[in-house]
Amino acid sequence: MSTRSSDPLSTSPANGRTNFAMVPITEVPALDAEAGKDRPLVLVVNREPAIAETVLTTLNKNGFAAIAAYDVEDALETALLIPPELVIVEAASPGSSGIEVAAILKKELPDCKILLLAGPAETAEVHGTAEAAGLKIAVVDKAVPPTKLVAQVSAHLLPG
Repeated sequence: MSTRSSDPLSTSPANGRTNFAMVPITEVPALDAEAGKDRPLVLVVNREPAIAETVLTTLNKNGFAAIAAYDVEDALETALLIPPELVIVEAASPGSSGIEVAAILKKELPDCKILLLAGPAETAEVHGTAEAAGLKIAVVDKAVPPTKLVAQVSAHLLPG
């Protein structure tokens, strides 16, 4: 039986885990009542279930339909079965880079938007690698607070 930290969201980048900003879910702003019935589908890819679930809760609470995948194979299979409008993926995913995942998804689902999460030190490099691969994708700091994540997702998916 493996032992895990009781708080996987507060780990340091040195151990290879994503480091999301911690905000109580009660502080995540709720979407106004004017939200339509058609909620854009967002696929969240993260190897840490606790992190994926936090992102899912934030997005679902703010008018998006979010689903999770915990590895690259599951993400690709899910995206091909249920094409999302946006995929949020770590730039450094186990077994494959987020850029490789983005390239495959863009080839198979050209209208799917991709949001890569990268650490502050790797953002410029990831953005450059994506551009060199001919990918037009957004790169966001993976420690983004929930309100800014919702704003980023909204900017990519919602009209005006």
